[in-house]
Amino acid sequence: MKILILGANGFIGSHLIQGILESADWRIGAFDLTGTNLEQYRDNPRFSFAQGDIFTADEWLENAVNAADVVLPLAGIAKPSYYLSKPLWTFELDFEQNLKIVRMCVAADKKVIFPSTSEVYGMSTDTVLDEEESPLIVGPISKMRWIYSCGKQMMDRVIVAYGQEKGLRYTLFRPFNWIGPRLDTFKDAEERTARSITQMVYDVLSGRGITLVNGGEQMRSFTHISDGVAALMAILADEKASNGKIFNIGNPANNASIKELAHLVIDVMKEIPSFREAAEKASVTVMPAEQYYGNGYDDMKNRVPSIRAIGAALGWKPRVPLREAVAMTVASYLDSGEEKSRG
Repeated sequence: MKILILGANGFIGSHLIQGILESADWRIGAFDLTGTNLEQYRDNPRFSFAQGDIFTADEWLENAVNAADVVLPLAGIAKPSYYLSKPLWTFELDFEQNLKIVRMCVAADKKVIFPSTSEVYGMSTDTVLDEEESPLIVGPISKMRWIYSCGKQMMDRVIVAYGQEKGLRYTLFRPFNWIGPRLDTFKDAEERTARSITQMVYDVLSGRGITLVNGGEQMRSFTHISDGVAALMAILADEKASNGKIFNIGNPANNASIKELAHLVIDVMKEIPSFREAAEKASVTVMPAEQYYGNGYDDMKNRVPSIRAIGAALGWKPRVPLREAVAMTVASYLDSGEEKSRG
């Protein structure tokens, strides 16, 4: 099987490539603006990389889609700070460019495995979020953070419509707060654009303390990237069981508040000699969202996935508990040399 992965250098793409090359015999064609996370695979005969821009490389992309058996369009914006500061770019990349790729898949009769998001559920009041039943509820237009959720939701609907009318083979997957190595960089964190766990580690090491937006009472179901990759591998391995399905991929047992995550990060850092001194001095402060992000921010209180669908179809279930997931993520910043690069 030949798999085309767009946005291959990113968090999910780079880990999925590692998983495939280590435990399957599939071939991979990778595409991204840069390949810094993929250098170690350059000499693998089952791996090829092309550097380019999804906005302009239409001819290359069309040829690559035609040559593939399955396409994973993973290029996209997935950081709340960007939804607010660059909403048009978020829409153009997450919706317009990915719609272009999906249409190429329709024309070439190729299977597409598309990254939806847990954010499509928005402010749903359901205690447990179900792929087929839970309503998708977002805030007012003035709350610009919902442009990402709306763009992804519309892609979901268009893909399912293409399946209905044109026979597109597809699987939609919704990651629930995946964490692990290469999630974000300390450069992102220095600019306060990193996602929660990277931002927390950097803030502790830089001595400025962890900031909890609106008190950090928001609950999330944190999922280690290894569990996410295992789910994607299962989807790739069984088209019959996964075709035409929407799967939540998360860990309901790892549901915790951002405040709880902050204190867990500090505790884990105290166990790492290089981080201990900074962690012992760590502070936690509270800041209103408007002050941290600016106007247009909004949030949901809780996000717990039902994972019955993927369990029933593919036998998948998450295995990594929260503390272990956090510990592996925190340790990766030391292993990668990020710790030495902090400002």
